[in-house]
Amino acid sequence: MCRAEATREPKKAAADPAELKKGDEWLKDFDFEGFANEIKELGKKLDAEQGEADVAHLNKMIMWSNCCAAIGLLSMGFAVNPITILCLSLYTCTRWTMIAHHTCHGGYEKVHPNKGRWSRFKFGIGTFWRRFNDWFDWMMPEAWNVEHNNRHHYNLSEIHDPDLVEQNLEEVRDMNCPVIFKYMMVGFTMLTWKWYYYAPNTYKELKLARLRRQGKAIPEGVQPELAVTVKSAMMGQSHFYSFAELMTVVLLPYFILHFFVAPLPYLLLGEHLEGYTGQDMYWTAIKNLFLAELLTNCHSFIIVVTNHAGDDMYRFREPCRPFSGSFYLRQVLASVDFSMGSDPVDFWHGWLNYQIEHHMWPNLSMLSYQKSAPQVRAICAKYGVPYVKQNVFWRLKKTVDIMVGNASMKWFPESYEQEYLQQDSKIEAANYKKSQ
Repeated sequence: MCRAEATREPKKAAADPAELKKGDEWLKDFDFEGFANEIKELGKKLDAEQGEADVAHLNKMIMWSNCCAAIGLLSMGFAVNPITILCLSLYTCTRWTMIAHHTCHGGYEKVHPNKGRWSRFKFGIGTFWRRFNDWFDWMMPEAWNVEHNNRHHYNLSEIHDPDLVEQNLEEVRDMNCPVIFKYMMVGFTMLTWKWYYYAPNTYKELKLARLRRQGKAIPEGVQPELAVTVKSAMMGQSHFYSFAELMTVVLLPYFILHFFVAPLPYLLLGEHLEGYTGQDMYWTAIKNLFLAELLTNCHSFIIVVTNHAGDDMYRFREPCRPFSGSFYLRQVLASVDFSMGSDPVDFWHGWLNYQIEHHMWPNLSMLSYQKSAPQVRAICAKYGVPYVKQNVFWRLKKTVDIMVGNASMKWFPESYEQEYLQQDSKIEAANYKKSQ
């Protein structure tokens, strides 16, 4: 895990103001320790305030999501139409980004009365029934937990961040071809990314985690940070599993049950409704499901992939200690928030419009992030830390610019990175002495 990597001592270095570029001037007078202390105390306060209201809010969001599912599933056999497609898409998206996402981070396990289900150690994992009943999608929940909850969150914008857009799209960025072809590749990615890239890559991270737990070395010559896709697995370029394993364990169960088994009741229903046939209703339902799949891929791409990409987002060279001053600072400098503040707006954003707050404290509830955003923004303003909050479609434009090579992310000034890592070590040592 990344936490072990973050324990090595930083290089000795002194922050050099001469290294600062345009836009980095705020670092000259930045109170690193004061910022870290205020963010840490706010996190403790938010955690202590969680309770019944957070569970009630979760239930409300589940009801909204399930209503989308009900409308989509009960209407998908009658006609191909935008309302059915939108509702099916919204259910798939929100079940992942809101319900599963925050539950798998442990956002509700301290306050929810049903500990047997709403726990990160229970939800969606252990058996196929749990996957099917709690969160059934292209990605395996336990694989996503490793890739997202551990690798991404604790290696944000480092080389070992599996979701680092600039690194993952390096081949596209460096292609010597008309930019229109790059835009076409991005368009294809937007419509297919969950099954083509995310499912196989999260499964790779699960396999890597198992190797580490078993104390086995990564095969020589293998670069674990490189993404695995359906194409690379099909070409035999995955060193962690076969294409047959990817299909049978990860992709085919969802493909078969979601697209072909779920519409089966319409075969029977169509025989009892005037003007319809079972075959027609069944295939109409399948068409709606496939069109919803394209839409939910596009929707989730816009609200997920754009969270940490843009020419105003920083990259980092060294790992840092979780929940240290460097950790909190990086979550602000490498994340972006979107329009926010009300349940309907946040629902459409899949509750991913609070990425700064979520990355600071991954194990809080959706309601806590809604409460915390104004407070975090005020702290950042007090200390001069750039807090980026923009419209999601503007962030999409910035992300695409990174993907096609029109722009590049910023590197955090190296001397300041090392200086803050040293301060983390000193603060940790001082806290350890106090505890003895």
